[in-house]
Amino acid sequence: MSFLKKLFGGGNASSSSHAAEMHEGYVITPAPMADGGQYRLCAEIRKEVGGEMKSHRLIRADLFPTEDQAAEAARSKAKQVIKEQGERMFS
Repeated sequence: MSFLKKLFGGGNASSSSHAAEMHEGYVITPAPMADGGQYRLCAEIRKEVGGEMKSHRLIRADLFPTEDQAAEAARSKAKQVIKEQGERMFS
């Protein structure tokens, strides 16, 4: 159950590394997922497009030893996806 909460944003993001940040009009929220004693890179990217809030769940195979490292990597990867795909990621 906690896996699903974290996956869909219902988990407790007590760490400041999970704080949402704005980047070029997009909201990036890191959401590392626990996986076998490590943490998987995961984030949500949101933006209002045409009056509707769009959301993209970014999940990668990359694993990190700490939750903070996974969150930082998620921020970096989300910025890369925004740069490369822009609003196409919502299609």
